[in-house]
Amino acid sequence: MSAPRFTTRPEIDGTFGVVTTTHWIASAVAMGILERGGNAFDAGCAAAFTLQIVEPHLNGPGGDVPVILYDAKKEAVEVICGQGPAPAGATIEHYRSLGLDLVPGTGLLATCIPGAFDTWMLMLRDYGTMRPRDVLEAAISYARHGYPLVERIPATIRTVEALFRDHWPTSAAVYLPGGAVPKPGDLFTNVKLAETYERVLRECEGGTREDEIARARYVWSQGFVAEAIDRFCRTEAVYDVTGQHNRGVLTGQDMANWKASVEAPIHYDYGRYRVFKPTTWSQGLVCLQQLALLKGMGLDGMDVAGPDFVHLVTEAAKLAFADREAFYGDPDFVGVPIETLLSDAYNDERRRLITDRASLDLRPGTIAGAGGKVDARVSSGKRVAVGATGAGEPTVGEIETHESGGTRGDTVHFDIIDRWGNMVSSTPSGGWLQSSPIIPALGFCLGSRAQMFWLDESHPATLKPGKRPRSTLTPTIAYRDGAPYMAWGSPGGDQQDQWIPQMFLRHVHAGMNLQEAIDAPAWHTEHFPGSFWPRTSRPGVIVVESRFPQATIDELRRRGHEVEVGGAWSEGRLTGARKEGLRLKAAANPRGMQGYAVGR
Repeated sequence: MSAPRFTTRPEIDGTFGVVTTTHWIASAVAMGILERGGNAFDAGCAAAFTLQIVEPHLNGPGGDVPVILYDAKKEAVEVICGQGPAPAGATIEHYRSLGLDLVPGTGLLATCIPGAFDTWMLMLRDYGTMRPRDVLEAAISYARHGYPLVERIPATIRTVEALFRDHWPTSAAVYLPGGAVPKPGDLFTNVKLAETYERVLRECEGGTREDEIARARYVWSQGFVAEAIDRFCRTEAVYDVTGQHNRGVLTGQDMANWKASVEAPIHYDYGRYRVFKPTTWSQGLVCLQQLALLKGMGLDGMDVAGPDFVHLVTEAAKLAFADREAFYGDPDFVGVPIETLLSDAYNDERRRLITDRASLDLRPGTIAGAGGKVDARVSSGKRVAVGATGAGEPTVGEIETHESGGTRGDTVHFDIIDRWGNMVSSTPSGGWLQSSPIIPALGFCLGSRAQMFWLDESHPATLKPGKRPRSTLTPTIAYRDGAPYMAWGSPGGDQQDQWIPQMFLRHVHAGMNLQEAIDAPAWHTEHFPGSFWPRTSRPGVIVVESRFPQATIDELRRRGHEVEVGGAWSEGRLTGARKEGLRLKAAANPRGMQGYAVGR
């Protein structure tokens, strides 16, 4: 057995339980739940509520979430869909009547039905063992008494400071305490949000665990929370990226009519592995399509920092993401040809398009009776992170104070495995502080996931009331040799299903442990249309970490890639956990200096 490679931190190794999240506080909170006898699903709920507090620039209570889990009792992988759909009033006709050709990237017109809270209550009821108070008390404490600000939070607030001061005073009241941008390391509170969750607990307490959860769901979707959201959307005209003030279309009735749901995952078999993803209301299929294209391409033993590996994986990604644009949408509304897209025949034909030269074209496949128009808006400039209007991919990639601190990656993520073998992987997102103004009665804002719809009836991801947007959120579970093996994922918008297969391929083909696979130099391509406003593409562009060998960078350029070199530790926020017999292992991303894996 070869000696382990240097890593920035150890791969955690234990038998009792492992937790890995994008923030050390959430990891500690979730591990505390395991220590108190809770299972992975209890711990996941506690981690999720804590992440809403300590990473408010990347997710919030008004957001959305997919969950993929392995239930050891059922011996099955299931998905909880916490992606709220478009409100009843969100029609193409309404948006076009406002002079729009895209759903705005900020403000109330970009809001879907908030899905996170109901998702965590469903998971707690059907898979967990604890009561609402048990999984909310840590988050409430941090919101009321304070948590230390990581430097990305003040950096994001500083970027949208003028927006808050000039147009969103309710956000300024929370995020500009004393009228100033807070400093990294400050203890920061959101007392109104703490009060909101405390009131939910007061109104739901009493009776059985199931009674409390049912009342909590009611209080959220039909009680004071829904009433405050309804009132805000009806009465407030909010400034957004259009430069206009627009009212929202979300109503209390929309919230009352929706509940999180459990559904089957989709999967693809790759050698010894079966990889599971949420279906096509997410972009998860694009990861499976890349594996289908790469299967049999001789990746075993290939240098994962070499030009051949980067080139092949990038070209496969370009083809898969082109198909994402042409075919994916909410399967309740669109017939997505999943079986064909993952078939050997289709991928044998698509694989022939990969040559030793970088493609500069967007090349979706052709499947009779399926697919729609692809809107490829080309941009000559870099994709920005959070802009002064709060729009753009909700990352902080362009906000860097030093080389190791810059990350590209919106939202948050966690993976947990407990001593009974339960696994959960989730990517909570939306409702970040720069998406829309704080609702003053609640202490949180609404999300902006509706920007992923197109205002074009011919597109599979076109806007329709009750339809789920084709989200970028995409947690992952894999079996190995027929047994549940691994849970992993990353924040990062369109980059999620680039970094997720990269990590997997490094683990499978280069024999790297989870921490080695996370630490290795990473990259992403911006070749295809982005999911976030203004939905542009940058043909041929790949962005690589500067830790790649210069020879690799030179060869990629020779092959025709438009290579941009980013910071040494600037790509991805991956976390992962795996189970090998009794052994439980976990790892977390060092980039951004806040993700952490714990366990014993």
